[in-house]
Amino acid sequence: MLTIGLTGGIASGKSTVADLFSQLGVPVIDTDQLAREVVEPGEPALQHVVATFGPSALDATGRLDRKALRARVFADPILRAQLEAILHPAIRARLAARLAALNSPYVVIAIPLLVETGQHTRFDRVLVVDCPESLQVARLLSRDGETASGVKAILAAQATRHERLQLADDVIENTGTPEALVPHVEALHRRYLAMAHNRPL
Repeated sequence: MLTIGLTGGIASGKSTVADLFSQLGVPVIDTDQLAREVVEPGEPALQHVVATFGPSALDATGRLDRKALRARVFADPILRAQLEAILHPAIRARLAARLAALNSPYVVIAIPLLVETGQHTRFDRVLVVDCPESLQVARLLSRDGETASGVKAILAAQATRHERLQLADDVIENTGTPEALVPHVEALHRRYLAMAHNRPL
């Protein structure tokens, strides 16, 4: 099974592209969703997070307070590294289980921090959704209600646009409407199917 690692900076349009592949019948695994699953109440990773970051990592219902924890780790690279050391192995284990259960010519794995975590070598191809940083900032300010300083911190914690493009096998430019992405995704879908069927057994 051909594996496509889908990535891009925050607010670049990764989710929109992932949805378009899914509409074509392609299995899409969203590692953000896996990240949410591994910190559900009762999961070992959540217990580890609380042991490391304290009870304030939880909200009043006993679930992970994602917003508060995100604010803490984005402000401190050491804390962010500690959190990643807890979550990434749990996410990778769950990803491996999902992949093992699939039977498809190819699969798309959406990983926002693919470049940052050095996982680009684990996939047959890396697909980057790209847009100018100014557009990322505008989308974040309007979409998530982030402050300018918050947006700056988020972008500083991610790989640069240049770093992502250096590792890309395929690039989708997302500077227009979601509808404008459709022909690009369809063209890649045909290409990936051809590549998958031509692979040696």
